[in-house]
Amino acid sequence: MTERVVAIDGPAASGKSTTAHAVAERLELPHVESGALYRALTLAALDADVELTGQKLVALAKALPVRLDFTTEGGGVRPEVAGADVSDAIRDHRVTARVSEVSAIPEVRRWVNEEVRALVAQHPQGVVLDGRDIGTVLFPEAKVKFFLTASPEERARRRLLQEGREPDPAQIERVTRELVRRDEADATRPVAPLRAADDAVVLDTTGLTFEEQVDRIVETVRKTLS
Repeated sequence: MTERVVAIDGPAASGKSTTAHAVAERLELPHVESGALYRALTLAALDADVELTGQKLVALAKALPVRLDFTTEGGGVRPEVAGADVSDAIRDHRVTARVSEVSAIPEVRRWVNEEVRALVAQHPQGVVLDGRDIGTVLFPEAKVKFFLTASPEERARRRLLQEGREPDPAQIERVTRELVRRDEADATRPVAPLRAADDAVVLDTTGLTFEEQVDRIVETVRKTLS
């Protein structure tokens, strides 16, 4: 199953999800964003005012359910809560502010890992998978792994543009501080801390255009999996 997994990891706002989506389109493979499941569960918990403990969160996820489902358009995966598409709602700032807390809970990580592995098993032809521990925890035996990064300032600028906001110096400084705090939380959590796999291709995209980074990844994948 791991033979055809393309693992793309990286910190918050590194562009891994948009890059992974473009790579998947070029390779004609499905794209799975594991972080969408953490975000969907965070959204569900905030809406239901559920205490953020592992037992209660996993129970909520199974009851609603919270899940990822392959779409018929574009070969992608969409997050659902109680059958409703929450692709837009999970990008809300209130979810972004709490998702790191939820994703650090061991029981939640085990549940997400089980869900993602089951989803990937449905597509033995291969998937492009992005997250923060794809190459280190979910699929450590994947043949091709990438770790995308960029300077915190550049990631802040990209996040503001993605949200349709003007990346002025004050806004960039504020978002940069938020990202640095998120990086620290992700890198120091006791379960599956954020890090590049030993055999991952580390790609600093600070000075690259979007097309350049997609081209580099696609070229590497084709050489490795051909």
